[in-house]
Amino acid sequence: MDTLFFLKEIAYSIVIFFITRFSILTLLKNHNHPKLPPGPRGWPIVGALPLLGSMPHVTLANMAKKYGPVMYLKLGTNNMVVASTPSAARAFLKTLDLNFSNRPPNAGATHLAYDAQDMVFAHYGSRWKLLRKLSNLHMLGGKALEDWSQVREKEMSYTLRAMCDCSKRSEVVVVAEMLTYSMANMIGQVILSRRVFETKGLESNKFKDMVVELMTIAGYFNIGDFIPILAKLDLQGIERQMKQLHKKFDVLLTRMIEEHVGSSHKRKDKPDFLDMIMAHYSGKIDGEKLSLTNIKALLLNLFTAGTDTSSSIIEWSLAEMLNNPNIMKKAHEEMDKVIGKDRGFKESDIPNLPYFQAICKETYRKHPSTPLNLPRISSKPCQVNGCYIPENTRLSVNIWAIGRDPNVWDNPLEFRPERFLSGKNAKIDPRGNDFELIPFGAGRRICAGARMGIVMVHYILGTLVHSFDWKLPNGVRELNMEESFGIALQKKVPLAALVTPRLNPSAYIP
Repeated sequence: MDTLFFLKEIAYSIVIFFITRFSILTLLKNHNHPKLPPGPRGWPIVGALPLLGSMPHVTLANMAKKYGPVMYLKLGTNNMVVASTPSAARAFLKTLDLNFSNRPPNAGATHLAYDAQDMVFAHYGSRWKLLRKLSNLHMLGGKALEDWSQVREKEMSYTLRAMCDCSKRSEVVVVAEMLTYSMANMIGQVILSRRVFETKGLESNKFKDMVVELMTIAGYFNIGDFIPILAKLDLQGIERQMKQLHKKFDVLLTRMIEEHVGSSHKRKDKPDFLDMIMAHYSGKIDGEKLSLTNIKALLLNLFTAGTDTSSSIIEWSLAEMLNNPNIMKKAHEEMDKVIGKDRGFKESDIPNLPYFQAICKETYRKHPSTPLNLPRISSKPCQVNGCYIPENTRLSVNIWAIGRDPNVWDNPLEFRPERFLSGKNAKIDPRGNDFELIPFGAGRRICAGARMGIVMVHYILGTLVHSFDWKLPNGVRELNMEESFGIALQKKVPLAALVTPRLNPSAYIP
């Protein structure tokens, strides 16, 4: 009996010791550091994960109304802060940019992006800087974009011809399919010196479905990312989907590279993007080398993000104009005055079309292509708004919430391009310096293709609006404007519309 009593006393003492130790450490921690930002309590073990739902950008925006512009959530074993106003975004993406310059590890980076060997998820360091430098120099930078302007013009001539054929047959144009086909071919000609899809059909639609699937599943909140002990169980089946999709993309990318290497002798005088990148694979430039995996991962970034984010903006913009015919009418009137009906739309026309530019900005505001900026993670502890942000805290900037904040925008749910034509909003630019409008993010990890995205949206959307009258299919009175969440914000119901050429026939001849 004495022995049993003695063991119980020891057990009680141990429990009391650990409870006391934990309490003291907690008190010391709270004493040494300011409080964490406010946020929901969440559930045991899983934290706030069940609260996010299927539309986390909307849920987090509603939470921010209660908890404020900088909000803290515990997601499984991970800390996360969410910035939901321009000033909060500026604090993280400008003032603390270097501290939040890395991406957190996640299943998407591992299973889709070749274990973060790409440009989007790579660690902020020498390899990321090399990939970014090469991409800007040979494809995404200002000079490179000017050099392949003729590629964009030529590919759009194919698109216009196909849309005119649809008009003759009174067939609807499925905008997302048409845009993916066109943009993939534009990017393919720059990277590979050839069109990726010679004809629109099964192969191009299969590629579009793969791109949409990638952007969708990569945007999911995967339980295994936040509760590592559950990662191997893959409770949501997300990692299995990622692995299957990765195999499809890898087959496609491997084939592209092999065919390209086999025809390299034809391009000795005019190397393309992949030729320049492959030079680093063989170690020919300044001793800096890239692995074949790095090259595949980079191509994956360029083909997927390059087609999906810009196409979603264009689709949303056309949908808003179809729901607001007066906006389309004003755009046509401006274009007719500046361009006329005897020639096609040119990129040099854009600076002379302020109302059209305002339409683009309004779409970026209301329908940002990435509603939750790709997550970052803190390298060391810091403070924001007097609150303590621990090391290894994930950061999510709710770009969607910023664009719909009534404290920033009048009547934010209304699609009104005029808001960008006068006053302080007229000077707002979407390139990452004005935090009221950051559709591509900001700071060091701003989307590498931001400049290309803006050029593609302006040119392709401008061409489609200038070239055609648009109307809803017979029997459709109003478009479904519901969203489908992912890394890119898709229309839940793809846009399909009837088009009628509105220019003189000679304007459609390249």
